[in-house]
Formats: sequence, C-alpha cells, structure tokens
Amino acid sequence: MSKKKGFALRLNEDMLKAIEKWAADEFRSTNGQIEWMLMKALKEAKRAPKKDD
Repeated sequence: MSKKKGFALRLNEDMLKAIEKWAADEFRSTNGQIEWMLMKALKEAKRAPKKDD
C-alpha cells in the first residue's frame, strides 16, 4: 500500500459543499472523493502514477 502524505488544501465554500454532496451520494468521505477525482483526472490525462508490482 502506498504511503499517504497530508497537506492543506484551500477550496472556496461552494466548491467544497458540492464535493461533500457528491461524496455523500457516492458513500465516500470528502477526502476519498477528492482522491478519486484527482486519480480520475490523472488517468484521463495519461499521467497516473505507475503501480508497484
């Protein structure tokens, strides 16, 4: 399992509320939703990190 590193993220209030709602709809935490969104964007841009095998 890869290590996780914490960092501060500033979002405007409306964006955060929208992400929180989406996360609740998908039964994810807000943090989990943001991670999912970022990984999806990385994959679409063909910039996702390589998996360690």
